[in-house]
Amino acid sequence: MWIARIIAGGVLLLALPGSAQLLPQLPSVPQVGGVVDRVTGGLDRTLDDARSLAMQRVERMRELVRRHPDRIAIDPEGNAVRARELVMLDADRGVIDAAAARGFRLIEQVDLDGLGVGYARFETPRGVGLERALRALRKVAGGREVSADPLYFASGSGSAPAAPVPVAAQAGVAGRIGIIDGGVRAGTPGLAAQQGFAAGAPRPNDHAAAIASLLTGGSEVRASAPGAQLHVADIYGSDPAGASAAALGQALAWMVRQKVPVVVVSLTGPPNPLLARVIAAARRLDTVVVAAVGNDGPAAPPAYPASYAQAIAVTGTDARARPLIEAGRALKIDYAAPGADLLAADAGGRATRVRGTSYAAPFVAARLSAHLGSGGIDAAIRGLDGEARDMGKRGTDKQFGRGLICGECATRPR
Repeated sequence: MWIARIIAGGVLLLALPGSAQLLPQLPSVPQVGGVVDRVTGGLDRTLDDARSLAMQRVERMRELVRRHPDRIAIDPEGNAVRARELVMLDADRGVIDAAAARGFRLIEQVDLDGLGVGYARFETPRGVGLERALRALRKVAGGREVSADPLYFASGSGSAPAAPVPVAAQAGVAGRIGIIDGGVRAGTPGLAAQQGFAAGAPRPNDHAAAIASLLTGGSEVRASAPGAQLHVADIYGSDPAGASAAALGQALAWMVRQKVPVVVVSLTGPPNPLLARVIAAARRLDTVVVAAVGNDGPAAPPAYPASYAQAIAVTGTDARARPLIEAGRALKIDYAAPGADLLAADAGGRATRVRGTSYAAPFVAARLSAHLGSGGIDAAIRGLDGEARDMGKRGTDKQFGRGLICGECATRPR
């Protein structure tokens, strides 16, 4: 009963079928008494791992604030946000003037063309803390949604360069695929367009380069979407407070204008009203976000944008098709794909070992793109469901969603 209650609470999602490395199997009855300590010890270690991952997330936030106190702050929910900035949806001239009378300086008023989404970004009054400023701006907002501008973080890491095992390209030709992340270098296979949405952008970084290589290949990395035309939006650039909800929204609006139907967002952060509205509007206009669930473990808060109903949430597996121990969680999981024991190219063009749910998302995007036709996104998702390999519990489950996609797509290290 004790173990069952913990599982029901969501702490041990990683200890369900497919994660036998976490909890040892109980032996025959005569031996049970001798191994209870080992079983509970494994349970304790699993709980410790989950807590440790969650604490690492908190410490990352604190470290960012220590390094950039003038650019990054922590909001009342414990999320990293742009310092001294607030966002109001649907702001008109009257409410902007009312905010100015309270000491809020208008930074910009934005209309996201084609999406029917508009917002104003304000600088908070000097000497007023974020929580107090939120209360003050909401008082003049007339019911409009007001929030901080949270930051979103990459969901994967790389290690030393490695030699790949030669493989053939994945069958099927993809069309336009978007990447909202950092920038990629000129000459990236399949690069059709690149746009910056942060200071100093576009600027190549390793994470974005890895995502691109998993889609279109390069550096002996297998292409899961051969022939795809990549549209890359850099929301990081050189800004330590880059990759905010506002930047992500502008990038996604650009993807819609470019008629990019599938967009990889291997970034995670908190829910945000602007981001929620933009993702819903994009989906209505036939652009869908394929998002990673992050690597903060099962004790972390649900990851966004993966948790939005209109996005496709992707988790990662290792080479033996087991869920990644560090995989985060979302309000739902749609698919799993390889996220460890694989190679991708870094910004310098070298094949590098990578790990994280970040690298699972492009495999799902690649296969979704290959299914696109006259039926649109919904028909493509049905096609993707048809090739998903059922894992774990029969049918849709909380570990693998509707199944494993592109299980043989990864380029494995020698």
